[in-house]
Parts: sequence; C-alpha cells; structure tokens
Amino acid sequence: MIRFFNEDVPYKLPHKQATRQWLKQQAEQEGFNVGDLNYIFCSDEYVLQVNRDYLQHDYYTDIITFDQSEEEAKIEGDIFISVDRVADNAAQLGVPAEQEMRRVLAHGLLHLCGYGDKTDEEQNIMRKKEEEWLSKA
Repeated sequence: MIRFFNEDVPYKLPHKQATRQWLKQQAEQEGFNVGDLNYIFCSDEYVLQVNRDYLQHDYYTDIITFDQSEEEAKIEGDIFISVDRVADNAAQLGVPAEQEMRRVLAHGLLHLCGYGDKTDEEQNIMRKKEEEWLSKA
C-alpha cells in the first residue's frame, strides 16, 4: 500500500488515489509489486537532518529513499521528499510544481526498482525512465 504523510509541512498531494494507481502500475511494469511504501513530505531542514543522521551527508536534497524491501520483487520503503526543494526546482526548470513533484515521486520509486543516479550514465537512464513514467501519468 502506498501512503502519503506530512512531517513538518502542510503539503497536500493532488489526486492521491490516481497517483497511487499510477505509481503502482509503473512499478508493475518494471516487474515489482508494491508492499508498504511511505512517501513523507517535509521541509528542506527536515530532509537535511535525515541526510545528516542516516547518510552522514551535510547537504540539501529533494529526495532521500530508504529501501526496506525483504523480498526480491516486492518494493517496501520510505521516501522523504523536500517540498521546498521540489518547489525551487520547479521554478528553476520553469515547470509546474505538480509536474516536478510527480517526477520526484517517480524518481524515488525508480531507486527502489534498482535504478541509480551516481554516474552520468545512470543519471541519463534515470531521466529517460522518469520521462517515460511521466508520459503515462
């Protein structure tokens, strides 16, 4: 089950049920079933603290994904999303905030499907997958 939570921001995700269905369908096309998946919407400062506490990174980011999966083809995890960073990224890219949020939602789930973004090649593959998923949203 895909759940959406707020930690320290009043963010309200539009079209929650349609978004759940879209994410579930995309994961299934990648060969995965979705178990317990939590998206946690929070502030820059909250994500920064998670980054420091759990990953020993001292920088802002739009998303942090924790894989809790115990079965090979079953996705479970927690995905922290900075609503502040997503809004800033949307403004810089000149895209609607809702569109950028959908990209970030997909990005986190793509990580749980095994896609990385550390190298240039991985980033290119990740961007293509995000675009593919967004075209089906």
